Amino acid sequence: MNNIKELEINKSYVTYMFPFSFHEKQRQKLMETLERHHFRFFELNNKELQTGYYGEGVKIRHERLSQFFLPYIEDKLFPKTTKNRGFLRYSKEINEKFVWKLRGQKSNFAINSVDITLCPFGIGVITIRTLGEDQETLSDFLHFLSHFRVLEPKLEEEKGVKISNDSYVFETTNQLVLDYLCPSVKPFIIRNEHLEGYYGSLPFFEDARMMSSIFLVVKKDEEILQEHLYRVAQVDGRVEGEPYISSTNSDYIERFVKERLYDRYAPNTYTITSENVQATVTNNEEQTYRKDMEEFMGTMYYNLLLHYYYKIMLLKLSFEHSEVSWSKDKDYVKELIELISKFYSRYYFGQVSARQEGKELTHLLRETFNLNHLFIEVKKTLDDLYRAQENQTNNRHNMLLFMLTIYTTISGIYGMNLVIEDWKGFTDWSKVPGYSFFEWISLVTALSGIGLAIALLVSTGGKGMLNKYRKWKRDRLG
Repeated sequence: MNNIKELEINKSYVTYMFPFSFHEKQRQKLMETLERHHFRFFELNNKELQTGYYGEGVKIRHERLSQFFLPYIEDKLFPKTTKNRGFLRYSKEINEKFVWKLRGQKSNFAINSVDITLCPFGIGVITIRTLGEDQETLSDFLHFLSHFRVLEPKLEEEKGVKISNDSYVFETTNQLVLDYLCPSVKPFIIRNEHLEGYYGSLPFFEDARMMSSIFLVVKKDEEILQEHLYRVAQVDGRVEGEPYISSTNSDYIERFVKERLYDRYAPNTYTITSENVQATVTNNEEQTYRKDMEEFMGTMYYNLLLHYYYKIMLLKLSFEHSEVSWSKDKDYVKELIELISKFYSRYYFGQVSARQEGKELTHLLRETFNLNHLFIEVKKTLDDLYRAQENQTNNRHNMLLFMLTIYTTISGIYGMNLVIEDWKGFTDWSKVPGYSFFEWISLVTALSGIGLAIALLVSTGGKGMLNKYRKWKRDRLG
């Protein structure tokens, strides 16, 4: 660990993504609550929103966003009104400074703004944009990053964090986000009983850590090595106060970096993507890296958000079909199949940009998040489940046919006439005990047949109403 070469950082822009789930039926109420708490709906036509959320002097040109994505993607990522389907972004300026401390180490950072993006199918993402302007080493920055990403510390080495501003002290990142930055969202987030404390828990997600998008500006003369890129991708900071790297095999580090690196603008600027972070590291001067930074906060952020959502949704679908009970009827499985069909046709696209850079970054994200494998797995499992449910439905139909055959046979024996003389006019039930054997067969057959007919009518009508309700609910989800 003593042979690790440090990298001196001048500025660090970090965007954290905090995923959560909410009840879709409360979407409208949630949007109204956000507006009351001074969150503004984001739309490309409003040029006033090009500045203010990204840090002093940073401007994200909406024309770039519009031109980068394909038209059918643009309609989803940047809906013109809150009534449109897609990703509804609400933003709020924060512009406050904070201090992070853990066992004698500290980092100063500022939170520029917070976004709350309401995605389709009840998934939401809280985005926190931060800026660090203190000069520090790569080890110090990654040490802070690795702890700040943790929403609810579980391990002993993760505990003891203090995050403070001029007025408050928070013991976890979760408290900072949900009790201070976004308290209006907290009542709408679905809690998971298996992950206590993490209000934004998604039972199908890997762990309670935020995805991070990083833009690091290092000193002009600093050489950016594969070792540095590997540590950034793995978020290898410090262990027991010493710089840390999670591999001692230089060949492994080289392979790892090569598979995940976008080096179009080497040797001054590199972008590497892992399941934990997407990071751009540059040693250019400000007038040169300014355009790259705007791309990082604009097109690259939305590209990452879209594919991060893809990953969450595919994991959600996997989880939901794993939770299916065999006591559920066929309509429940149809609902899952319709859900994945809507997701696939409306939002899940292989290409999101016509530009070469966009295509290359999209490919990198899909490979890193393993999206193709996840999608094939979900679709195959749902198809298998649907076939199993079809077999169950066929068995029920066979049983119904068997029962109808019995009634038809008995009716045929009686010449299609099951009427007993005592049933004409006023029925005298006192004579029932004296019925002959064949009259008892007539009575039981008639009454059970009437009961079966009523049960079928009630069942068919009830399922019809339930299907209409489910269709209405699914239309609201999509």
